[in-house]
Amino acid sequence: MLTSTCADGLSRARLGRLHDVMAGHVAGGDMPGLVTVVSRGGEVHVDVIGNMAIGGAPMQRDTIFRISSMTKPVTAAAAMILVEECKLRLDDPVDPWLPELADRKVLRAIDGPLDDTVPARRAITLRDLLTFRLGLGMLAVFPDRYPIQKAVAQAGFAPGPVFPSFAPDELMRRYGSLPLLYQPGERWLYNSGSEILGVLIARVAGMSFADFLAERIFAPLGMRDTAFFVPGEKLGRFATAYRRDHASGELKVFDDPAAGKYAAPPVFENGGAGLVSTADDFNAFAQMMLNGGRLGSERILSRPAVELMTSDHITPEQKQGSELFLGGARGWGFGLSVFTKRDDLAGRPGRYGWDGGYGTSWYSDPSEGLTGILLTQRMMDSPPPRAMADFWTLAYQAIDD
Repeated sequence: MLTSTCADGLSRARLGRLHDVMAGHVAGGDMPGLVTVVSRGGEVHVDVIGNMAIGGAPMQRDTIFRISSMTKPVTAAAAMILVEECKLRLDDPVDPWLPELADRKVLRAIDGPLDDTVPARRAITLRDLLTFRLGLGMLAVFPDRYPIQKAVAQAGFAPGPVFPSFAPDELMRRYGSLPLLYQPGERWLYNSGSEILGVLIARVAGMSFADFLAERIFAPLGMRDTAFFVPGEKLGRFATAYRRDHASGELKVFDDPAAGKYAAPPVFENGGAGLVSTADDFNAFAQMMLNGGRLGSERILSRPAVELMTSDHITPEQKQGSELFLGGARGWGFGLSVFTKRDDLAGRPGRYGWDGGYGTSWYSDPSEGLTGILLTQRMMDSPPPRAMADFWTLAYQAIDD
């Protein structure tokens, strides 16, 4: 089902090509269904294909998806709201709010024993959390062979599709029990910064993280279906999540809407991967970012704050070991990646956004005025499903000037 507003900025014929290729991925069994959004110059093109589950009800424009790591830029935007209110400062230590991270010890060598440490040269700051340079996170060395990797797994933070489910204070106690892998500011490590940010925001704001997001971002932007769980009256619009069984090649249910992880409020409101959303909801957030912090009459952030969030903040040295996530053409801003050079059709410098491991993707391109969103519930493999790369190729080939 194709819906769009005016014809300016995007070619209808080339949008048809986008539809045909994405429909081919669904027909070929790569995923039961998907929703795409391509927006440019005031035009919003939405395409709804397939079903919400294998053999299930048709996909809808307002189908609810687990957006997993697309939660990270939302969390970063929430932190920047507190920065603009001077309740947090980018380069102040977070120790007053997160005492579990005070007086850190740092591994002398990444492959060394856990008790062979040196004191941290400085405190962890908000900037470190936003840029994933706090010294905690995923070490992309497989299979696990270092003592710190085993300790991280034992603490409940092993990489994978199942996210931490500890109460916030217990989560911070567990993070506080680990030595830092690197000195604060030294190296980019994935994910932990966003999980910890959600706890920080809640403690500073004096309310739950979910309530802060609802009050300061979701309600002003009209994001009615974005939350950390799906209430019973909305479960009929919640897509089933699948993962590929490598032995059989078949798609197997990973998370069932009614009986799964999102059917009740979570113990931990995960700022790294916990949100569900819809195509129109997340497009509202994306357009706010692309418009420099404003959507209609609602201003969420200042334009300088958005520009800061969407600038690359990491050096080549800090990127070492991050090729799995960033490759050679991307850096990292606040809670999202930023393209630094063009290495394919969609890799325009300045393009920013992030993907979700359960099969979602969002990027916006200020130079082109372009936003794209792909929503599936087919979990990513390595390499990711071809539908993801094809979507971005086809979104950019549809530009009509």
